[in-house]
Amino acid sequence: MKNQHTNFWSTPTGWAALALIAAVTYFLVLEHGQHMLQFLPYLILLLCPLMHVFMHGSHGKHGHDHSHAPDEKKEESFQELTDKNAAYRDGYIQGLEKARKESHKKESSDE
Repeated sequence: MKNQHTNFWSTPTGWAALALIAAVTYFLVLEHGQHMLQFLPYLILLLCPLMHVFMHGSHGKHGHDHSHAPDEKKEESFQELTDKNAAYRDGYIQGLEKARKESHKKESSDE
């Protein structure tokens, strides 16, 4: 049997928190609307981190069991990853050297 945790916002405490947040927001806008308009750009910027916290909070908690998937890739060992990184780095360096040589050829032909 799996332990299923209910979402906080669907509990009575969550509903009460939402009601309190809505009431505070309503009275802030009603009583201090003129003051809040000048801070609106900053409030939008502050909303970004909150959206990330609440929207990314459920990653990986979908209840899917991927442990026995037949087409799942085998996890690579540290050595395999190191070899891949070394190959990538070597190719990158070769590309830089080739571009440098072509740049020198172009400069010498322009002179």
